[in-house]
Formats: sequence, structure tokens, C-alpha cells
Amino acid sequence: MKEIIQKDFEIYFGSDVLEKLAEILINKEYSKIFVLVDNHTKIHCWPILSPYIVNYELLEIESGESNKNLQNAELIWTKLQQHQADKNAVIINLGGGVLTDLGGFIAATYKRGIDFINIPTTLLGMVDASIGGKLGIDLHSFKNAVGLIKNPKYIFIDPTFLKTLPAIEMRNGLAEVCKHALIDDKSLFEQLQQTHESEVLDSLLFQSLKIKVKIVKKDPFEKDLRKTLNFGHTIGHAIETHSLKNDPIPLKHGEAIAIGMICEAYMSVVIQGLSTDELKKISTYFISRFPKYKGKLPPSSLIEYMKNDKKNEEGFINFTLLKKIGKAKINCHCHDELIIKALDYYQHL
Repeated sequence: MKEIIQKDFEIYFGSDVLEKLAEILINKEYSKIFVLVDNHTKIHCWPILSPYIVNYELLEIESGESNKNLQNAELIWTKLQQHQADKNAVIINLGGGVLTDLGGFIAATYKRGIDFINIPTTLLGMVDASIGGKLGIDLHSFKNAVGLIKNPKYIFIDPTFLKTLPAIEMRNGLAEVCKHALIDDKSLFEQLQQTHESEVLDSLLFQSLKIKVKIVKKDPFEKDLRKTLNFGHTIGHAIETHSLKNDPIPLKHGEAIAIGMICEAYMSVVIQGLSTDELKKISTYFISRFPKYKGKLPPSSLIEYMKNDKKNEEGFINFTLLKKIGKAKINCHCHDELIIKALDYYQHL
């Protein structure tokens, strides 16, 4: 078991971390323990966790981004009230990014804040969503439009849960692993180029989450350095929102962010001097691992979504771009024409 101890939260990584969880739950003497699951993690992941927890209440929502909403938050708040949860209760979030975002938001706002523990069960959750304290819900299809920043008390990352995932979910998380490499660690990107998504080693996973922890420790409230984590997300979130509204089977978060990273790498060549050789490496990596999006990418609609992005400042669409692989530049602005060219670049790959 590996440990990363921070000022106000602790991360435990390894195949034996659930034993540590059981020990902590006994020592903390929480008044009530609630476990939040979705319909998938209840079937595939709860049987792995359940031997380590006693005297709990199981709370369930439907899986999927469309369920990260105020209606489900109100549903769980009501259930907490019905079970007479007080300020010494704890919520354990067992699931991917949707569930840790929603469950953390519910805990952080119930009775002005109760403890919560994240046990991410997806690759995306392990390296990104469960770490950094960003909590929230979507509002009218705009991602994370309502939320706050508060860290979980503990994060337990057990790679065993990855064995429960289909290939599409491994790809989904791989996008964020690669993002960490592109903004901070060229050698990690080179390792990923040689790695198939089904063979993401624990060592690569741990390298990725250490990058996330390092960045959020230095800048917990996203005033400066933490904005580097937004690479690919300005265009990516717009594409994700568009897909949620228009596609029968919407793109996964990682699939949309992969497109965003290709487009924003193209913009990086023009604005930040990223080499065309590195653009080609980035494009080739994502095109070889993610299926090409077959839907339409209407520039006017996507730019309109970008104008509502919470990262924007003073009326400008805000981008994080690359100077080179392993080094990012925050607070970049560009004309709509370049965004349109970047979308066109992706569509003609």
C-alpha cells in the first residue's frame, strides 16, 4: 500500500487499501455510515467492498452523466434526513466521476458539510475526478455548473476495481492519464505511447495521480497552476454537452476530452509554438485509441457552449494550451476562426 498524506485528506493506493478503510471506520466512530452506489457499482463493486463495512445504509442512483443533477441530490438529501443523519455521519462514494462529484456535493452541503470518502472504481475516477475536491452537478446540460471545492476525508484507490470495467471505460480514463502527461511529464506520454489501454500498469496510474495531487496541492482553488488541468476541456466540455443533447448514445467524458485535446493541440501550434511534429504525435495517439466521432460538430453551437464555460474570465473563452509536450500555458485566448479551424482539423484526420 502506498500513501499520500496531505494537510486535510489522505490517499491510500494499492490492492490492500480496503483493510485500511475498515480500520479507519472503526476508529472514527461515525454515527452513521452511508454508501452511495449506482446501478452498475452495486452489482460489480459493492460485493468487493461490502465485507469491510458493517452497520451501513446503501443509497442508490442510476448511472450516467445525465443523473448528476439537482433532482438526485435532493433525493439523497431527503434519504439522509429520513435516516436521521447528523453532522457526524459519513458518505462513502463508490463509483466513477459522476458519483464522486455528486456524492461529494451532497455531503459537502448537507447540514453545512459532513465527511465523505471516495472509493473510485473507474480509471477516470482514480486519476482525476476523485482527487482535488471539485464537487458539483450539471445544470441544463452544462457540466458542473453548480458546485464547490471541498476535499474528501480519505480516498482509497484499489486497482482491483479496474477489472470490473469494460474497455470503453478504460479508454475513458486513459484520456485524463494522457492529459496529465501532456501538461507535466513527457516521459509518461512516451510510456503511454507504448501501452495499450487494457494494460495500464499500476505504476503509470500512480504516476498520473501524483501529478494531479502535486498540482492541486500547490493551487487548490484554481487561481493559477491548477488551470493547466483544463487542457482539452474547453472544447471537450462543449463537445460533451453537444453530444449529451443530441446523440442517442452520448460520448463519454474521456472521449470528448480526447477530441478537445487534439483540437487544442492544433491551436497550440498557432498560439504557443507547439511543434507540428508533437501535434502529429498527439493526434496519432488519440486517433489510434479512440473511435472517430461520427456526429456533427457545429462550430456555432460549440462556441456558444464555450462562452458559457465556467473557466471563462472577463468575457473571453479561456484555454490551456501546450508550449511543448510536458509544458502547458494557461489563460490563452483566440479568435473564433481558429477554433473553427481546429474542429475542422479533427474532422479531417
